[in-house]
Order: sequence, then C-alpha cells, then structure tokens
Amino acid sequence: MAPRKLAAGNWKMNGTLAALAEIDRLLADHPAPGCEVLICPPATLIHPMAARSQGRIAVGGQDCHAKTSGAHTGDIAAAQLRDAGSSHVILGHSERRTDHAETDEQVRAKAAAAHEAGLVAVICVGETEVQRDAGQTLDVISAQLAGSVPDGATAANTVIAYEPVWAIGTGRTPTSDQIAEVHALMRERLSARLGDGADFALLYGGSVKPGNAAEIFAIPHVNGALVGGASLKAEDFGPIIAALSAA
Repeated sequence: MAPRKLAAGNWKMNGTLAALAEIDRLLADHPAPGCEVLICPPATLIHPMAARSQGRIAVGGQDCHAKTSGAHTGDIAAAQLRDAGSSHVILGHSERRTDHAETDEQVRAKAAAAHEAGLVAVICVGETEVQRDAGQTLDVISAQLAGSVPDGATAANTVIAYEPVWAIGTGRTPTSDQIAEVHALMRERLSARLGDGADFALLYGGSVKPGNAAEIFAIPHVNGALVGGASLKAEDFGPIIAALSAA
C-alpha cells in the first residue's frame, strides 16, 4: 500500500469564525482533490469547521493531554477533540517542544492517548539550526523518532512530519538533498522498528509555499506537507493542494 498523500494546514493561534470562509473557498476550488486535506485550527474553531467541511476536509487539533480527564486547566483531552469533530491531532511540534518544554516521552504519551481516542497522531520531529550546523541532524531525528513514536503506531494511525526548526516561518528551506536524506532515514527507522514503515505518510514542513511545493513533493519519501502560514488563505493553500494532487 502506498503512503497516503496529505496536505495538512496548521493554523496555530490564528483565526476566528470569520476565517471559516476560507474553507468554503477551498471546497469550491478543489471539490475533488487528489490528496487528503487536513486543517488543524485553534480549538475554538474545531467544531464549526468540522460542520462546515462536512467530511470533505479533515479537521484536527494542535495538541492534546496524555490523560483522558482531570484537573488540567487549559488542556484538552484527545477524546474531547474527537467529540468536537477532529480526526487528527498535531503532537510534538517544535513550538510546543520549545515554548512548553515538551519531551519525547510526553509526546509519546500524548500520541498513545490520541490512538486510544481514535485520532491520527501527526508527530513532529526536527532539528535546530545549532544541531544542523553541528552535523547532528540525523542523530537528533533518530532519537526523536525513537522517543516520540509509541509502539502502537501504524501507518493508519500515525503520520510523521519533519520540520527543521530553523525553517519554520523563516522563509528558509533545506535543499532537496537535505530533505531527502532525513526522509529516507525516517522511512528506514520506521521500517526497522515497526515493520510497515514503507506505508507511513511522511510530511515535510517549514516554509512550504505555492512557489516551492511542487519541487518539495518531487523529493523521494515526501508524501505531503505540514503547512503553517500558507494554509491560512485558500489562495495560498489551494496551489499547494493542487501540487500534491499532481505529484
């Protein structure tokens, strides 16, 4: 089975109800895309977005707690995301790892909770600029995969997103060879550990935009993208969806 092709948008802390008009534009412009489309908006927009998209665009959360319930003010459980209309959840994004000091072990526990709730976990890995310059990229990615991906991960319930920290929101993008090297490593590590690594969807994220999407999707083992700022507007995200559909 070939890996799924997935164009995923991470709206981060952006968007109000008025932004749901972008969903209408995407649905009108891309009524039958040749790839899966996922948008992960702020938690306040999950339910109305799911209702608006009517299953034609998947909706996901941006984080979840490892516990199913309890005294965790401000957090959200995986089952609550599911109840609101989510099918996916982003976990271990570098902004969570940096701003909230999340560890591989915490990401792993959250992914297990997501699986238990029936969500697809989109697990993020990536190196910093200091680690890249020190030649530590492959070691960092290997360690994050080993620590963040639970044993119950399968190609059906887990997607891996490689997002070099130094390329997120900076306009800088690794070379095709650099992306290919990391994605080949991820494919090999997942295959060696979980057996069906050839089927995992591997996304690239980090300053993906209409102008470079086709080039990125032509790289071996790149099955889609996790898109930040360029996913906020249909006029930007649409061409990325089209490029992946044609890849």
